[in-house]
Amino acid sequence: MKPNKSRDIFWPGILWLSLFAFFLSGCQSAPVMRAVTLPGFQPAPFDEQTISYVFEPETKVYIDAPQHFPANRKVKLIFYALPNGNTTEQTIGKLTGTNDDGHFDIQHIGAQTRFLRRVYSNEAIVVVYLESNQRSWPAWRKKHALQPNLVLQLVDEVKKRFSNFNVRVTLSAHSGGGSEIFGFINAEQHIPDDVERIAFLDANYAYNESLHHKEKLIEWLRDSNRHYLSVLAYNDAVALLNGTNFVSATGGTWGRTHAMLKDLGSELKFTSQTNAATGIETYAALNGRVEFLLKENPDQKIFHTVQVERNGFIQSLLSGTPHEGQDYIYFGDRAYTNWIATN
Repeated sequence: MKPNKSRDIFWPGILWLSLFAFFLSGCQSAPVMRAVTLPGFQPAPFDEQTISYVFEPETKVYIDAPQHFPANRKVKLIFYALPNGNTTEQTIGKLTGTNDDGHFDIQHIGAQTRFLRRVYSNEAIVVVYLESNQRSWPAWRKKHALQPNLVLQLVDEVKKRFSNFNVRVTLSAHSGGGSEIFGFINAEQHIPDDVERIAFLDANYAYNESLHHKEKLIEWLRDSNRHYLSVLAYNDAVALLNGTNFVSATGGTWGRTHAMLKDLGSELKFTSQTNAATGIETYAALNGRVEFLLKENPDQKIFHTVQVERNGFIQSLLSGTPHEGQDYIYFGDRAYTNWIATN
């Protein structure tokens, strides 16, 4: 049989190309990670490093970063403004015993962050916990109303610590912490491009169209397809505390969220669907980059913190991405149990 020289050359070439493609795909799925010791940070469990300090006036800053960063030096810098009444330690969360304060078991932002680090393997997730001395961001902002740029200065100060990295910012908050986000929006003429995501976890009480919130959000969302808005809320207008309503129909997050939807809906085309099993209404626009999840409340329960505990922080960071709903269910069982600290 006469040898086929073209075939003998062709197939080895294909083999080498296949092996090279396999090598590249492996590099993409397993990014090169490098240990980085950040100045002033201390080693912590779960391969983390942390630092805590005071930003004046009256703000505790606690930064949790991984010990290893990807070679591309991409950093997802998440500012998480604490809910009213909670400490940083309670917000991070831990396993609790019979004598522990129950606040340690209602948010678990630390464990949910560790879950997210598995998802965003090509970026370093850094969480900046922001706690005001009053344990109330609305009270802090009221006290320092004559210095509206303080929130911007706080964010800029933290960003400088990561000036050697490719940083994208997320503004996130639960409960009264949303006031800190709106303080940031109020102080900026335009929401900066490096803010890639804004996430309200039952936290948009301070939304006010007269303060140009709608205009700034619309402009920011249209400026880049890298900008995402996530809003979680439940029907607190019918919720009962000791048999009594505790928010008005318009003043709670249910009312404020519908006001946001109406205002943004005048500029964006929303689609909607309802999950009858969970009672969650989903409103989405801009190919999912804008997402509102609204929990109905026929039993008049209080879900203010439950929304966070049941994978709410995870959901708010993954909405509109290919990872949304993977390995977790919003308002389902905790998907982060294996990453809860023991103390």
